[in-house]
Amino acid sequence: MTDRVLELLRTRPELAELAAFPFDFDVSRAYHVEEVHLASGATLEPIAGDDTGGTYFLCGGTAVLHASSEGDAVLLADSVGEALEMLVRLPGWCENVSAELDEEALRAAVRAADDAAREEFAPELDAQRAALISGLDLPDRPLTELFAMAESAAGRTEPDHVLLNSHELCAYRLDESYRQPLRDVVLAPGREALRRMRSGDLGAWDEAAADPVLRAGVLRAAWYDRRDGDLELLRFLLEHESAARTEWFEERRLAAVLVALHGQEGDVPLLRSATSGQVTDSAGAVAWARAEEAKRHGRDGAAESEFTWIELAHRQGRVEHARVGLIRMLDDTGPDAGRLRELSRALERIGDYAQAARAQFNLLSLQDTAWDRASHAYVLARLERRKGDLLAAGRALERARAAVGADGTTPDGTAPQWHRRGLGRLITEQHLELTLAAVEAGDAELAQATMAHGRLLLDTIGKESAKALSRLSTRAKWAVAGLRPPGA
Repeated sequence: MTDRVLELLRTRPELAELAAFPFDFDVSRAYHVEEVHLASGATLEPIAGDDTGGTYFLCGGTAVLHASSEGDAVLLADSVGEALEMLVRLPGWCENVSAELDEEALRAAVRAADDAAREEFAPELDAQRAALISGLDLPDRPLTELFAMAESAAGRTEPDHVLLNSHELCAYRLDESYRQPLRDVVLAPGREALRRMRSGDLGAWDEAAADPVLRAGVLRAAWYDRRDGDLELLRFLLEHESAARTEWFEERRLAAVLVALHGQEGDVPLLRSATSGQVTDSAGAVAWARAEEAKRHGRDGAAESEFTWIELAHRQGRVEHARVGLIRMLDDTGPDAGRLRELSRALERIGDYAQAARAQFNLLSLQDTAWDRASHAYVLARLERRKGDLLAAGRALERARAAVGADGTTPDGTAPQWHRRGLGRLITEQHLELTLAAVEAGDAELAQATMAHGRLLLDTIGKESAKALSRLSTRAKWAVAGLRPPGA
């Protein structure tokens, strides 16, 4: 359904002209300086431009996002009508406004800015404003309410309205004042549950016992907010972590540290079990706990790895929060192989293969040996295939073959016995997977070329590796055999 105000601007030239000047919302400039999309995948439609090259976008059919030509983007309003209210009644030339101002002070600031605007470029400002407000039937809200709406929208830019450059996949910037630390987002449920548990709410205790993800948040919250009376609660959490024996051993270790710091002899059996025998007495428990605490930077949440909050966000189902956090991290990461490797893996885990491929491409560029180049190139091929760029996947496999000399060239490094070891199997597997994907996509040329390399690799790698890939290779061979001959 088309927004009412947007439809009026598109069908009433006199209103569109007023919106364009002096209020800088020009529906005739509904395009952006570069190709962009939302990280969340929601729909994005350019609806107007400003005189500095910036663009107003309609997100998901309702909300309005403004992107500058300099790489900044912020959610402006929840509808086109609200956006026009803000632009008309709190126009861009009103720079001296803030949340600290009351209604009278806000109106005074707008009047002063309007006086300057009348002198400089808009002598008929009052009549233009009145005509546009009347023509669009905009409400007469208090300026404090309008300002609060604008601030609220800006604070909701992340995670659902983050704008990406479609070519480079980098995110547009957002002022730090509008970004809530991911740590606070993911700890909020745990902090609330911890508060309820401390108050004696038995329901909260039952919820923590039944939900390992909530329990993880409670433990993290308790780590940074310690109370003398928490021992019973911490013991309860450790007992359930020990009983669950999930893959998330870090939470069990955190609970053990928090219990061990109290140095109670009665907790030694539980601690001995939770720490696989590292704790054997109460004195040793405290020493062990202090050493573990030092490894984790004590109670300084800001020193905690960003990946801790990314992982917890993912476990909580906050995939968009995790995605945005990882993209921002990737944008800020230079030639750091360890960090790029972790980013690539984390992005792949949440299913963002395009961003994972971006991280992996940068990681590949840092490799010095033939073995490492081949190892990272086949991973890049997998990610490119999963994001749907089959030609890029083919180029990545070409780099893998070149690194080890599997394409008949002399490699510029050494990857001894690559074909007899796991690397050969992994490179071959990606050739077969790409062959099947190319057949499915109808790209006969890529399928046949990739399968030709795959056959050579199957004859090169060890017999056990070739045998392990026999079912996949058979599928790939039959798929290629079933392709229509050229011109058929």
